[in-house]
Amino acid sequence: MYSLQVDRAGALSGHQNPIFAVENGPEPAMVFTGGNDKGVVQWNLETMAFEKVLYPVQFSVYALHLIANSTLLAIGTREGKVHVVDIQTQREVARLEHHQRPVFAIKSFRNKPELVVSSEDGTVSIWNTEHFTLLYHFKVSEQTVRTIAISNDEQWIVFGTKEGTVKLYNAVDHTFVAELPSHTRPVTSLCFSPDGRYLLTGGRDAQLHVLDGADFTMVKEFTPHLFTVYAIKYHPTLPIFATGSRDKSIKIWAADDFRLLRTISFEKGFDCHLLSINDITWNPFKDQLVSVSDDKRAMVWDVGV
Repeated sequence: MYSLQVDRAGALSGHQNPIFAVENGPEPAMVFTGGNDKGVVQWNLETMAFEKVLYPVQFSVYALHLIANSTLLAIGTREGKVHVVDIQTQREVARLEHHQRPVFAIKSFRNKPELVVSSEDGTVSIWNTEHFTLLYHFKVSEQTVRTIAISNDEQWIVFGTKEGTVKLYNAVDHTFVAELPSHTRPVTSLCFSPDGRYLLTGGRDAQLHVLDGADFTMVKEFTPHLFTVYAIKYHPTLPIFATGSRDKSIKIWAADDFRLLRTISFEKGFDCHLLSINDITWNPFKDQLVSVSDDKRAMVWDVGV
């Protein structure tokens, strides 16, 4: 049984509006945040300080994704565009103009040059990451496709929708395979476990579903938070995962049996977020957890055994 030590390492302040997305950079200690501001911000976790505005934007940022095997950051915006920016040069190398409604999720493959983008328009687009040409586009839902997960073996793509459905697609040819156990309200987070054993799905119904990673049948379902589960992220090395919620708390769970190990919240005595937690990520620098919130702050947490 793990006895976790959790301490707040620092807070990153400077955003003037809610922060919706956080993503790691290509180097440890490098983190990017974006939200309802006029720019994507780069931070240094070693100095706990603002470094620069990586890229100015005119519309709210809903998604940030570091494209696999690259120094390129994909930025999804409320206007439906995806800006692809080289972190080293701060130059926009591509602008993906396809969706007419906000872009909510972006993922890429490690083993093939493809980027997956989902939108409020209910469709998904697939882009080549060498030339940034559109390869495929297809309709997944009548409403928003809010979140994406790619299986560790890169055989499957899973989409979570505003309708509460979870859709399974073949990642090789992008064909629809099955509708998985759904939520009663919109699906807001998806995550495969590092060993591929489980697919976790979280929703606005405050439920977390644990599906078998092989046949996608329901293994377990429980209520991890009081409100929407906005993020689910596994630790890079320890057998734990974290969830972030609109209830203003972060919870850390055992990966093997889904026991609650720690709750990080103001009510539990932490100097924590005061409004909805919208996204989290584990950064390689000291394996720190970074959370972002409607309270305009990013917070950094030391989590260890």
